[in-house]
Amino acid sequence: MSAATTAVAAPHTTAKNKASSAVLKAEFRLFRREPGALFWIMVFPTVLLVVLGSIPSFRDTDASLGGIRLVDAYVPVTVLLSLIMAGLQAMPPLITGYRERGILRRMSTTPVRPSAVLGAQMGIHGTAALVSALLSLTAGRLVFDVPLPRQAFGYALALLLAILCGLALGALVSALSRTTKAANAIGSAVFFPMMFSAGVWLPVQAMPDGLARIVEATPLGAAAQALGDAAAGDWPGLSHLGVLALWTVVLTAGATRWFRWE
Repeated sequence: MSAATTAVAAPHTTAKNKASSAVLKAEFRLFRREPGALFWIMVFPTVLLVVLGSIPSFRDTDASLGGIRLVDAYVPVTVLLSLIMAGLQAMPPLITGYRERGILRRMSTTPVRPSAVLGAQMGIHGTAALVSALLSLTAGRLVFDVPLPRQAFGYALALLLAILCGLALGALVSALSRTTKAANAIGSAVFFPMMFSAGVWLPVQAMPDGLARIVEATPLGAAAQALGDAAAGDWPGLSHLGVLALWTVVLTAGATRWFRWE
C-alpha cells in the first residue's frame, strides 16, 4: 500500500471507529432507559433464584441430582435464563424495529454503518447477560451458601459459548423477522422450548435419561450440563462444548445468510 493510500485510509478508519463508538454510547444510553429490559435480563433471574431457594425443599440434598440441592442446580439455570431473555425477548424486537422504521437504511448513507448498531446491541445484551450471571452466582453464594464454580476456567468458557450462542439465536430471529410483531411471535415460539431445555421447570440432571440426551443436543441443554459440570469441579464435557460451538456456528451462518438491513 502506498503512502498516499495509507494517508487517505487512516482518516477514514478513524472516522468509522469514532462513529461506531458514538453508536455504542447512544445505544447504551437507550438501553439504560428501558426498565423492562433491565429488569428481565439483569434482575429477574436472581429474583427467581431467591424465590425458589426460599422454598425449604429446595435446600435439601437430592439423591437424583447427585447429592446436591435443587437450589445448587438452579444457579446455572438462572444464569442461562438471563441470556434467553436478552437473545429472544429483548434484542430481536429492537433490531427489527430499527429495520421496520428505516433507521438502518438511512444509516447506510452515513459513516455509521448498520453493522455498528448490530454489534453494539450484541455487545450490550451480552454484557447484561454476563452481569446477570455474576449476580446469580453472588446471590447463590451469599444467600444460600451455593459453592462458587470449582472449575472456574471451564465455567467461564462454557458461559462465554452460551452467551455467544444466545446472541446468535437472537440475531437469527432478527434476520427471519420482517416486523416487530413477527419478531415477538418467533421469539415467543422459541422462548419456551429454550426455557425447558435450560432446565427452568426441571433441571437437566433430574430429567429421565432419554429426555436428558435429547435436551443435551440443544444449545441451552448442553450449556446447562457444561455449567453444572464446571460448578461441580469437573471440566465441561467436550461433547457439550462441541454442541454449543456447533450451534453457535450454525445460528451465526443462518443469521448472516438471511439478515437484511432494510
